[in-house]
Amino acid sequence: MKIERIEAIPYAIPYNHPLRFASGEVTTADHVLIRVHTDEGLIGTADAPPRPYTYGETQQSIRTITEDVFAPQLIGLDPFDRGRIHEVLRRTIHNQVAKGALDIAVWDLIGQATATPVHKLLGGYTESMRVSHMLGFKPSAELLDEAQRFGEEHGITTFKLKVGRRPLALDIEACHVLREGLGDDVELYLDANRGWSANEAMQVLRRTEGLGLTMLEEPCDAKEAMSRRRLVEKSPIPIVGDESVPTAGDVSRELLSGGANAICIKTARSGFTEATEILGLCTGLGVDVTMGNQIDTQVGSLATVTFGAAHEASSRRSGELSNFLDMSDDLLAEPLVITDGRIRVREVPGVGAGIDEDKLSRYRQD
Repeated sequence: MKIERIEAIPYAIPYNHPLRFASGEVTTADHVLIRVHTDEGLIGTADAPPRPYTYGETQQSIRTITEDVFAPQLIGLDPFDRGRIHEVLRRTIHNQVAKGALDIAVWDLIGQATATPVHKLLGGYTESMRVSHMLGFKPSAELLDEAQRFGEEHGITTFKLKVGRRPLALDIEACHVLREGLGDDVELYLDANRGWSANEAMQVLRRTEGLGLTMLEEPCDAKEAMSRRRLVEKSPIPIVGDESVPTAGDVSRELLSGGANAICIKTARSGFTEATEILGLCTGLGVDVTMGNQIDTQVGSLATVTFGAAHEASSRRSGELSNFLDMSDDLLAEPLVITDGRIRVREVPGVGAGIDEDKLSRYRQD
């Protein structure tokens, strides 16, 4: 089996409820659908979400690097020769989202060719993951209403609160309102998207002490090396690296330098192969991981649950899998369903991301 053709299809689907956070706002899923075709008629599929304010990639850059740089070097290779494929991808620096999508599409092909679900190829630990829902910048009363609605309608009991606003009192108030309104049995954790300084983050931790918050993700820029190390040492809860750790090398740097003591894995930027390397590194060091969300579509969320459910360590915590519910539509032919706060993997060969071709035609932009 050989790779015969690679497509990078730009498309755009509006969000009904935009997500606002410290480093940006997402109103439209202007993504790129990656398709890797083989000479045997199999098609591997993955979604590439551009996040220029986080990784510097745009819809156009993902399309260009995929079609003009990666595709000419990958065509003719066997999808099973993943080492050779990654040798090609590593020759070009950065472009993590484009590389991650190509990797997932190749794994999808391998699963189809072997008639095996990819989550079983990766580890097959469990068949579903608990769901965490992300709450964006809103007044505290609206945040509580949204969390209660998602709890009632979908059984979700874990919420990530986007923080990083100034004055700090806005987010501190939101933490108190959510804890009081949701009760002690609901898990709450924070993500500042580099919105604060390390010292501001310490102030927030002091003023939210006793609320049972479980993690603080990317509180400040990793360039604040000394202050961030001090924050990690003094924080009563794990400080999670996210934007600062897109690669296994970055994870090593932050953990060994003391810049983080937990890691967020996102398949949208690492694919399954590098996510496995990151997970192995964290497991060996006894470091907790979370499965993050790149404000993914259902295609991207399916990739996350496929990897997260495959391993014991990545399935301990709830995965961020539900923000596709805020989109006006999606591309999956068989939509994801959240039942009792969980999403199941697809028990079909590959990843299981079958695309509705009519919807793809409707939303594609080329």
